[in-house]
Order: sequence, then C-alpha cells, then structure tokens
Amino acid sequence: MNDLTTRTPRHKVFKLGVPAVLVVQFLEMATLVFDIETSAQPLENFDEAQQEYLFRETEKIGDAIAKNAKREEITRFMSLWPFTSQVVCIAMLNAETQRGQSLFVAEDFEEVEEENAPVKFIPCADETELLAQFWEVAKKYDHVVTFNGRGFDVPFIYLRSALLNVPISKKNWLGYRYAVEPHCDLAEQFTFYSVSGRRRGAAFQPGFLLQGLRHRIAQERGRDRHGREGFDGGGQIPRDCRILSARRSRHRGALQNLEGTAGGDKMKILKLF
Repeated sequence: MNDLTTRTPRHKVFKLGVPAVLVVQFLEMATLVFDIETSAQPLENFDEAQQEYLFRETEKIGDAIAKNAKREEITRFMSLWPFTSQVVCIAMLNAETQRGQSLFVAEDFEEVEEENAPVKFIPCADETELLAQFWEVAKKYDHVVTFNGRGFDVPFIYLRSALLNVPISKKNWLGYRYAVEPHCDLAEQFTFYSVSGRRRGAAFQPGFLLQGLRHRIAQERGRDRHGREGFDGGGQIPRDCRILSARRSRHRGALQNLEGTAGGDKMKILKLF
C-alpha cells in the first residue's frame, strides 16, 4: 500500500486553456490514476422474468437472424450495466512514484512476489473484497485521473459499491463537470468536453446512470423529476433513463428482482449523494 500513498507538496493549477498543460500540472499533486474492467454476470444468474425484461426488445423483431443478432448485442452490453455485471479488475497508479497495483478477482491464484516490481498484482476473493481494497487506497488521495471516468468508471463503481454495501471513501468524484479537481477526466479534457465531435453512446453519457436512478427514487418518494412533492409516480419516465427505469408496469417487478440479484437495495444508494 505504501507505493500508492506517497504524497508530494501541492501545486496550484492554472487554467491556461490548454488541456495538456492542465493535466501536467495536475499530476504534480498526489494523484491516483485508475481504470476498471467489468464483466457480465452469467445469464444463469437471472430467472425467467429477469431475462424477459433484459431481452424484451428482441421480441419485436420477426426475422430470426436479426433477432439473434439483437440478442447477442444486448448480451455484449450487459457488461456495461451495473445491475447485470461486476467489476473484475481495477488498475491503479501513483502518478508521482509511477508505481501501482492491479486488483483482480480470482478464485485460484498462486502469488509470485517480485522484488522491486513497479506493479503489484493483488488477487481478491470476490468483487466485494476488490472494491473494499480500492476504496481503502482511494481515501489516501485528494485527486484522481481517469479516462471517461465521469461517464462510466465512477458511476459504475459507485453503484456496485452501494449495491454490495461497500463503504465509499470518496463521494465527490462526480461534482462540477468543468472542474479538474478533485477529478480530472482526460476524455473530456482531450476533446474539450466533447465539442470536438467525439461521439458517445447512451450508456457513457456523463451522469447517465445516476440521473436515471435519482429519477426513480424521486418517483417512489412521491416527487417529480425536479424533486417537487405531490407527484403520484404515474408519469412517463424520460427516455434518457431507459436503462435503469422500467417504463412499463409489467417490467417493474422484473427490474426489482434484477436489482436484488445484483446484491442490494436501490433505496440505499440515495445516501451516497
């Protein structure tokens, strides 16, 4: 752990209008760089109702070949949804020392200790242990650097940690989008916040997962999407919440069961924000 907790004196970040300059000066601080890898849970983990919910779009397709292609596409995307996948690896780097750790889930692993190795490979028994070790390291840093972290990595690990009841040591990584402290997203810096034309799919839009979740929690608490009280919860859920929200009543039960399979209660997630 010591390799990832060495601190250096802080330096002020000056906004010079050049993303590369911002990044270089940002890295002069005690900074954690990380990236996550996810993997879809086996379909056997979901019952018949849950699978019907996941693949309902395929029932609208008459052609058998097109139907199978759509099913395969949905299966591939399951690794990107926090209710149908899990974090299997987190790679971390101390930007000052250039030393790091790679946490990964492994049922059986024979550890080989390499003296003075720049990267330590640490096996974890399950996702819960992996996330717990990650947040233990993260709490020692005030700054973090990611690539597309606002759109995917951070919302994903927030939700998975909440579902598995793993304490989150850093809850301020999804603050003001145009600030580079405490979280610098290189994907946004290098594309000037996507104005350069870099396209993103719906699942990668900044705050996408959290917006959908917050909207559903607001509905259950009798409020509209803006937090106003007196809402009966019967309004149509916006299309941009379609991954986390059940737009049809017959799917709501299946989605609740799906969230239960993922490992937790969605109402607990509200405590994080």
